Amino acid sequence: MKSNYFTERDERNIEKTRAIMDELPGFASEFFVGIAARTSPLTRLNYAYDLRIFFDYISKKIFRGRITPQEITLRDLETLQAYDIEMYMEYLTSYTFRDKKFKCGASAKERKICSLRSFFKYYFKKDKLSSNITAKVDLPKVHEKPIIKLEIDEIVKLLDRVESGSMPSKRQNDYLKVTKTRDLALLTLFLGTGIRISECVGLNRADLDFSANAFTVTRKGGDKSILYFSEEVAKALRDYIGWLDLQMAEQTDFGRKIRHSPDAVALFFSLQGNRISVHAVQNLVKKYASLAAPLKKITPHKLRSTYGTALYRETQDIYIVADVLGHKDVNTTKRHYADMSDEIRRAAAKAVKLRENDEH
Repeated sequence: MKSNYFTERDERNIEKTRAIMDELPGFASEFFVGIAARTSPLTRLNYAYDLRIFFDYISKKIFRGRITPQEITLRDLETLQAYDIEMYMEYLTSYTFRDKKFKCGASAKERKICSLRSFFKYYFKKDKLSSNITAKVDLPKVHEKPIIKLEIDEIVKLLDRVESGSMPSKRQNDYLKVTKTRDLALLTLFLGTGIRISECVGLNRADLDFSANAFTVTRKGGDKSILYFSEEVAKALRDYIGWLDLQMAEQTDFGRKIRHSPDAVALFFSLQGNRISVHAVQNLVKKYASLAAPLKKITPHKLRSTYGTALYRETQDIYIVADVLGHKDVNTTKRHYADMSDEIRRAAAKAVKLRENDEH
Protein backbone atom coordinates (compact mmCIF):
# COMPACT_ATOMS: atom_id res chain seq x y z
CA MET A 1 0.00 0.00 0.00
CA LYS A 2 1.38 3.37 -0.95
CA SER A 3 1.91 6.07 1.62
CA ASN A 4 -0.16 9.22 1.77
CA TYR A 5 -0.38 11.08 -1.57
CA PHE A 6 0.83 14.34 -0.06
CA THR A 7 3.77 12.65 1.69
CA GLU A 8 4.82 11.11 -1.62
CA ARG A 9 4.43 14.42 -3.42
CA ASP A 10 6.61 16.17 -0.82
CA GLU A 11 9.26 13.47 -1.13
CA ARG A 12 9.34 13.88 -4.91
CA ASN A 13 9.67 17.65 -4.60
CA ILE A 14 12.50 17.30 -2.08
CA GLU A 15 14.39 14.99 -4.44
CA LYS A 16 13.88 17.40 -7.35
CA THR A 17 15.13 20.32 -5.24
CA ARG A 18 18.25 18.42 -4.21
CA ALA A 19 18.99 17.62 -7.85
CA ILE A 20 18.68 21.29 -8.85
CA MET A 21 20.87 22.38 -5.93
CA ASP A 22 23.74 20.54 -7.63
CA GLU A 23 23.47 23.19 -10.38
CA LEU A 24 23.59 26.11 -7.92
CA PRO A 25 26.52 27.68 -6.04
CA GLY A 26 27.64 25.62 -3.06
CA PHE A 27 26.62 28.30 -0.54
CA ALA A 28 22.98 28.11 -1.73
CA SER A 29 22.40 24.95 0.31
CA GLU A 30 22.50 27.05 3.48
CA PHE A 31 19.50 29.03 2.23
CA PHE A 32 17.38 25.92 1.60
CA VAL A 33 18.26 24.47 5.00
CA GLY A 34 17.49 27.80 6.67
CA ILE A 35 14.00 28.15 5.19
CA ALA A 36 13.01 24.48 5.48
CA ALA A 37 11.11 24.92 8.76
CA ARG A 38 8.81 27.63 7.41
CA THR A 39 8.25 26.62 3.79
CA SER A 40 6.74 23.66 1.98
CA PRO A 41 8.80 21.36 -0.29
CA LEU A 42 6.91 22.78 -3.29
CA THR A 43 7.84 26.35 -2.33
CA ARG A 44 11.50 25.38 -2.01
CA LEU A 45 11.36 23.61 -5.38
CA ASN A 46 10.00 26.75 -7.02
CA TYR A 47 12.77 28.79 -5.36
CA ALA A 48 15.30 26.32 -6.79
CA TYR A 49 13.85 26.65 -10.31
CA ASP A 50 13.93 30.46 -10.10
CA LEU A 51 17.45 30.63 -8.66
CA ARG A 52 18.75 28.28 -11.34
CA ILE A 53 17.61 30.74 -14.00
CA PHE A 54 19.18 33.67 -12.13
CA PHE A 55 22.59 32.06 -11.63
CA ASP A 56 22.62 30.86 -15.23
CA TYR A 57 21.96 34.47 -16.26
CA ILE A 58 24.72 36.10 -14.21
CA SER A 59 27.17 33.37 -15.21
CA LYS A 60 26.52 34.08 -18.92
CA LYS A 61 25.70 37.80 -18.94
CA ILE A 62 27.47 39.36 -15.95
CA PHE A 63 30.60 37.20 -15.80
CA ARG A 64 30.63 36.45 -19.55
CA GLY A 65 30.98 32.70 -19.01
CA ARG A 66 34.24 33.04 -17.10
CA ILE A 67 32.74 31.11 -14.20
CA THR A 68 29.98 28.51 -14.01
CA PRO A 69 26.88 28.98 -11.84
CA GLN A 70 28.35 26.51 -9.31
CA GLU A 71 31.54 28.60 -9.01
CA ILE A 72 29.75 31.85 -8.12
CA THR A 73 30.49 33.04 -4.57
CA LEU A 74 28.87 35.42 -2.11
CA ARG A 75 31.73 37.81 -2.88
CA ASP A 76 30.63 37.75 -6.52
CA LEU A 77 27.09 38.67 -5.46
CA GLU A 78 28.51 41.66 -3.55
CA THR A 79 29.66 43.12 -6.89
CA LEU A 80 26.13 43.25 -8.30
CA GLN A 81 24.18 46.50 -8.48
CA ALA A 82 20.45 47.16 -8.52
CA TYR A 83 20.78 47.85 -12.24
CA ASP A 84 21.99 44.26 -12.78
CA ILE A 85 18.78 42.97 -11.19
CA GLU A 86 16.72 45.31 -13.37
CA MET A 87 18.57 43.98 -16.44
CA TYR A 88 17.81 40.45 -15.27
CA MET A 89 14.12 41.33 -15.00
CA GLU A 90 14.20 42.66 -18.57
CA TYR A 91 16.02 39.49 -19.69
CA LEU A 92 13.15 37.39 -18.33
CA THR A 93 10.81 38.91 -20.93
CA SER A 94 12.29 36.47 -23.44
CA TYR A 95 15.21 34.22 -22.54
CA THR A 96 16.90 30.96 -23.47
CA PHE A 97 17.72 28.18 -21.03
CA ARG A 98 19.25 24.91 -22.21
CA ASP A 99 18.51 25.78 -25.83
CA LYS A 100 14.83 26.33 -25.12
CA LYS A 101 13.09 29.69 -25.37
CA PHE A 102 10.91 30.95 -22.52
CA LYS A 103 8.84 34.07 -21.87
CA CYS A 104 7.72 35.67 -18.63
CA GLY A 105 4.78 37.98 -18.17
CA ALA A 106 4.52 40.45 -15.30
CA SER A 107 3.25 37.91 -12.75
CA ALA A 108 5.98 35.37 -13.61
CA LYS A 109 8.63 38.09 -13.35
CA GLU A 110 7.22 39.16 -10.00
CA ARG A 111 7.50 35.62 -8.66
CA LYS A 112 11.09 35.23 -9.83
CA ILE A 113 12.16 38.55 -8.33
CA CYS A 114 10.38 37.70 -5.06
CA SER A 115 12.36 34.44 -4.95
CA LEU A 116 15.52 36.45 -5.45
CA ARG A 117 14.52 38.90 -2.72
CA SER A 118 14.06 36.05 -0.26
CA PHE A 119 17.46 34.64 -1.21
CA PHE A 120 19.34 37.94 -0.79
CA LYS A 121 17.41 38.82 2.35
CA TYR A 122 18.44 35.55 3.98
CA TYR A 123 22.17 36.19 3.50
CA PHE A 124 21.83 39.87 4.42
CA LYS A 125 20.19 38.91 7.73
CA LYS A 126 22.99 36.40 8.33
CA ASP A 127 25.54 39.20 7.75
CA LYS A 128 26.97 37.35 4.78
CA LEU A 129 25.95 40.11 2.35
CA SER A 130 26.49 43.78 3.17
CA SER A 131 23.23 44.82 1.50
CA ASN A 132 20.10 43.44 -0.11
CA ILE A 133 20.21 45.09 -3.52
CA THR A 134 17.04 43.32 -4.65
CA ALA A 135 15.05 45.44 -2.17
CA LYS A 136 16.00 48.50 -4.24
CA VAL A 137 14.33 47.08 -7.35
CA ASP A 138 10.64 47.75 -7.92
CA LEU A 139 8.49 44.75 -8.75
CA PRO A 140 6.76 44.79 -12.14
CA LYS A 141 3.24 46.12 -12.18
CA VAL A 142 0.83 43.21 -12.36
CA HIS A 143 -2.54 44.07 -13.81
CA GLU A 144 -5.52 42.45 -12.15
CA LYS A 145 -7.11 39.91 -14.44
CA PRO A 146 -10.89 39.54 -14.59
CA ILE A 147 -12.25 36.47 -12.84
CA ILE A 148 -12.95 33.76 -15.41
CA LYS A 149 -15.74 31.52 -14.20
CA LEU A 150 -18.72 29.55 -15.42
CA GLU A 151 -22.17 31.10 -15.36
CA ILE A 152 -25.18 29.10 -14.14
CA ASP A 153 -26.28 28.04 -17.63
CA GLU A 154 -22.73 26.94 -18.45
CA ILE A 155 -22.54 24.83 -15.28
CA VAL A 156 -25.80 23.14 -16.30
CA LYS A 157 -24.45 22.50 -19.82
CA LEU A 158 -21.23 21.10 -18.39
CA LEU A 159 -22.89 18.62 -16.03
CA ASP A 160 -25.62 17.71 -18.51
CA ARG A 161 -22.97 16.94 -21.14
CA VAL A 162 -21.33 14.41 -18.80
CA GLU A 163 -24.60 12.94 -17.55
CA SER A 164 -26.11 12.50 -21.01
CA GLY A 165 -22.99 10.85 -22.38
CA SER A 166 -23.08 13.10 -25.42
CA MET A 167 -19.65 13.82 -26.89
CA PRO A 168 -18.59 14.93 -30.39
CA SER A 169 -16.80 11.72 -31.44
CA LYS A 170 -17.54 7.99 -31.15
CA ARG A 171 -14.21 7.42 -29.40
CA GLN A 172 -15.04 10.05 -26.76
CA ASN A 173 -18.51 8.56 -26.25
CA ASP A 174 -17.04 5.07 -25.82
CA TYR A 175 -14.59 6.44 -23.26
CA LEU A 176 -17.36 8.35 -21.48
CA LYS A 177 -19.40 5.16 -21.02
CA VAL A 178 -16.69 4.00 -18.63
CA THR A 179 -15.76 7.30 -16.99
CA LYS A 180 -19.13 9.08 -16.85
CA THR A 181 -19.92 8.39 -13.19
CA ARG A 182 -16.38 9.28 -12.08
CA ASP A 183 -16.25 12.46 -14.17
CA LEU A 184 -19.64 13.65 -12.93
CA ALA A 185 -18.63 13.09 -9.29
CA LEU A 186 -15.30 14.86 -9.78
CA LEU A 187 -16.76 17.92 -11.53
CA THR A 188 -19.66 18.16 -9.06
CA LEU A 189 -17.17 18.06 -6.19
CA PHE A 190 -15.12 20.90 -7.71
CA LEU A 191 -18.16 23.06 -8.40
CA GLY A 192 -19.84 22.28 -5.08
CA THR A 193 -16.90 22.78 -2.72
CA GLY A 194 -14.23 24.87 -4.47
CA ILE A 195 -11.38 22.54 -3.52
CA ARG A 196 -7.96 22.81 -5.15
CA ILE A 197 -6.89 20.25 -7.73
CA SER A 198 -4.18 18.84 -5.43
CA GLU A 199 -6.77 18.46 -2.64
CA CYS A 200 -9.08 16.60 -4.99
CA VAL A 201 -6.42 14.26 -6.38
CA GLY A 202 -5.17 13.53 -2.86
CA LEU A 203 -8.55 12.45 -1.50
CA ASN A 204 -8.98 8.92 -0.17
CA ARG A 205 -12.30 7.14 0.33
CA ALA A 206 -11.70 7.18 4.07
CA ASP A 207 -11.72 11.00 3.97
CA LEU A 208 -15.48 11.03 3.26
CA ASP A 209 -18.17 11.00 5.95
CA PHE A 210 -21.64 10.77 4.42
CA SER A 211 -23.35 10.85 7.82
CA ALA A 212 -22.29 14.51 8.09
CA ASN A 213 -21.81 15.20 4.35
CA ALA A 214 -18.23 16.18 5.18
CA PHE A 215 -14.72 15.32 4.07
CA THR A 216 -11.18 16.01 5.21
CA VAL A 217 -8.79 17.81 2.87
CA THR A 218 -5.07 18.45 3.14
CA ARG A 219 -4.48 22.13 2.48
CA LYS A 220 -1.38 23.91 1.26
CA GLY A 221 1.36 23.45 3.82
CA GLY A 222 -0.13 20.18 5.05
CA ASP A 223 -2.87 21.56 7.31
CA LYS A 224 -6.03 19.46 7.57
CA SER A 225 -9.51 20.97 7.22
CA ILE A 226 -13.01 19.57 7.31
CA LEU A 227 -15.28 20.80 4.53
CA TYR A 228 -18.98 20.14 4.01
CA PHE A 229 -20.89 19.39 0.84
CA SER A 230 -24.49 19.57 -0.32
CA GLU A 231 -26.82 16.66 -0.91
CA GLU A 232 -26.31 17.15 -4.66
CA VAL A 233 -22.56 16.56 -4.24
CA ALA A 234 -23.25 13.66 -1.85
CA LYS A 235 -25.45 11.93 -4.45
CA ALA A 236 -22.80 12.23 -7.17
CA LEU A 237 -20.15 10.82 -4.82
CA ARG A 238 -22.40 7.98 -3.62
CA ASP A 239 -23.24 7.01 -7.18
CA TYR A 240 -19.56 6.97 -8.08
CA ILE A 241 -18.51 4.92 -5.04
CA GLY A 242 -21.38 2.49 -5.70
CA TRP A 243 -20.14 2.11 -9.27
CA LEU A 244 -16.59 1.50 -8.00
CA ASP A 245 -17.77 -1.18 -5.60
CA LEU A 246 -19.73 -2.86 -8.40
CA GLN A 247 -16.65 -2.91 -10.63
CA MET A 248 -14.67 -4.67 -7.91
CA ALA A 249 -17.51 -7.04 -6.94
CA GLU A 250 -18.02 -8.13 -10.56
CA GLN A 251 -14.24 -8.33 -11.03
CA THR A 252 -14.25 -6.32 -14.21
CA ASP A 253 -10.87 -5.52 -15.73
CA PHE A 254 -11.02 -2.07 -14.12
CA GLY A 255 -12.15 -3.51 -10.79
CA ARG A 256 -9.24 -5.97 -10.71
CA LYS A 257 -6.79 -3.16 -11.48
CA ILE A 258 -8.05 -1.20 -8.48
CA ARG A 259 -7.93 -4.21 -6.17
CA HIS A 260 -4.27 -4.81 -7.02
CA SER A 261 -3.29 -1.15 -7.19
CA PRO A 262 -0.91 0.35 -4.62
CA ASP A 263 -3.31 3.33 -4.78
CA ALA A 264 -6.36 1.28 -3.75
CA VAL A 265 -7.16 3.73 -0.89
CA ALA A 266 -7.67 6.62 -3.34
CA LEU A 267 -11.05 8.12 -4.21
CA PHE A 268 -10.56 8.95 -7.89
CA PHE A 269 -8.80 6.55 -10.26
CA SER A 270 -7.44 6.55 -13.78
CA LEU A 271 -8.54 3.73 -16.07
CA GLN A 272 -5.21 2.06 -15.27
CA GLY A 273 -6.40 1.65 -11.68
CA ASN A 274 -3.97 4.21 -10.24
CA ARG A 275 -4.77 7.41 -8.37
CA ILE A 276 -5.84 9.94 -10.98
CA SER A 277 -3.12 12.49 -11.74
CA VAL A 278 -3.26 16.28 -11.70
CA HIS A 279 -2.58 16.31 -15.45
CA ALA A 280 -5.45 13.90 -16.13
CA VAL A 281 -7.88 16.06 -14.13
CA GLN A 282 -6.74 19.17 -16.01
CA ASN A 283 -7.40 17.45 -19.34
CA LEU A 284 -10.76 16.15 -18.12
CA VAL A 285 -11.95 19.63 -17.12
CA LYS A 286 -10.65 21.16 -20.35
CA LYS A 287 -12.46 18.54 -22.45
CA TYR A 288 -15.90 19.11 -20.96
CA ALA A 289 -15.58 22.87 -20.41
CA SER A 290 -14.58 23.47 -24.04
CA LEU A 291 -18.00 22.12 -25.03
CA ALA A 292 -20.01 23.97 -22.38
CA ALA A 293 -18.16 27.30 -22.62
CA PRO A 294 -16.05 27.28 -25.81
CA LEU A 295 -14.98 30.94 -25.50
CA LYS A 296 -13.56 30.52 -22.00
CA LYS A 297 -10.34 28.82 -20.97
CA ILE A 298 -11.67 26.83 -18.01
CA THR A 299 -9.26 25.00 -15.70
CA PRO A 300 -9.82 23.30 -12.34
CA HIS A 301 -8.80 26.58 -10.69
CA LYS A 302 -11.51 28.38 -12.68
CA LEU A 303 -14.05 25.90 -11.28
CA ARG A 304 -12.76 26.96 -7.86
CA SER A 305 -13.31 30.59 -8.89
CA THR A 306 -16.83 29.69 -10.00
CA TYR A 307 -17.60 28.32 -6.54
CA GLY A 308 -15.86 31.17 -4.70
CA THR A 309 -17.75 33.83 -6.64
CA ALA A 310 -21.10 32.09 -6.13
CA LEU A 311 -20.42 31.71 -2.40
CA TYR A 312 -19.53 35.38 -2.07
CA ARG A 313 -22.67 36.44 -3.91
CA GLU A 314 -24.80 34.29 -1.62
CA THR A 315 -23.17 35.22 1.69
CA GLN A 316 -21.68 38.68 1.05
CA ASP A 317 -19.13 37.59 3.68
CA ILE A 318 -15.54 37.57 2.45
CA TYR A 319 -14.35 35.86 5.65
CA ILE A 320 -16.61 32.85 5.05
CA VAL A 321 -15.27 32.57 1.51
CA ALA A 322 -11.66 32.82 2.73
CA ASP A 323 -12.21 30.12 5.33
CA VAL A 324 -13.92 27.67 2.99
CA LEU A 325 -11.36 28.15 0.23
CA GLY A 326 -8.46 27.81 2.66
CA HIS A 327 -6.96 31.27 2.12
CA LYS A 328 -4.66 32.20 4.99
CA ASP A 329 -4.78 35.88 4.03
CA VAL A 330 -8.24 37.37 3.49
CA ASN A 331 -6.67 39.95 1.17
CA THR A 332 -6.11 37.14 -1.32
CA THR A 333 -9.82 36.43 -1.21
CA LYS A 334 -10.74 40.08 -1.56
CA ARG A 335 -8.50 40.47 -4.56
CA HIS A 336 -10.08 37.54 -6.39
CA TYR A 337 -13.69 37.33 -5.28
CA ALA A 338 -14.89 40.67 -3.98
CA ASP A 339 -15.45 42.26 -7.36
CA MET A 340 -18.67 44.15 -6.95
CA SER A 341 -21.32 43.08 -9.43
CA ASP A 342 -23.90 45.52 -10.79
CA GLU A 343 -26.54 44.05 -8.48
CA ILE A 344 -24.32 44.54 -5.43
CA ARG A 345 -23.52 48.12 -6.45
CA ARG A 346 -27.20 48.88 -6.84
CA ALA A 347 -27.94 47.33 -3.46
CA ALA A 348 -25.13 49.37 -1.90
CA ALA A 349 -26.52 52.57 -3.40
CA LYS A 350 -29.89 51.90 -1.77
CA ALA A 351 -28.51 50.75 1.55
CA VAL A 352 -27.51 54.15 2.95
CA LYS A 353 -30.30 56.68 3.50
CA LEU A 354 -29.35 60.27 4.17
CA ARG A 355 -32.80 61.39 5.29
CA GLU A 356 -36.00 59.55 5.99
CA ASN A 357 -38.81 60.70 3.73
CA ASP A 358 -41.53 62.39 5.75
CA GLU A 359 -45.04 61.67 4.58
CA HIS A 360 -47.56 64.42 5.22
